[in-house]
Amino acid sequence: QVQLVESGGGLVQPGGSLRLSCAASGRGFSSYSMGWFRQAPGKEREFVTTISASGLTTSDAGFVQGRFSVSRDNTKNTVYLQMRNLKPEDTATYYCAASPLGVTAIDVEEYDSWGQGTQVTVSS
Repeated sequence: QVQLVESGGGLVQPGGSLRLSCAASGRGFSSYSMGWFRQAPGKEREFVTTISASGLTTSDAGFVQGRFSVSRDNTKNTVYLQMRNLKPEDTATYYCAASPLGVTAIDVEEYDSWGQGTQVTVSS
């Protein structure tokens, strides 16, 4: 397993942008596929986006609609989530997660390491 720490959350106005980072420690980061999930108060955790171990393949949830992009730098053991045109409904705690599968993964059950989350609030 790897240990994950998210950063970059905060308060942003509708239409604004944020870039989240997830730093990994431990062995084998470059063999893990990575995912971003989010959870709003009173709701279940939902899939946002995922990137394969190589970084060549990604997959997004339908609500992303081209507003978010995931990337990774295996030399820095870090995965990023660039979010643009943020909406109030994007308000949630955002979590990064690591999957030993190595390929894109959209189900919570496919991930075995989770960060502590970073809060994103979209409000005017």
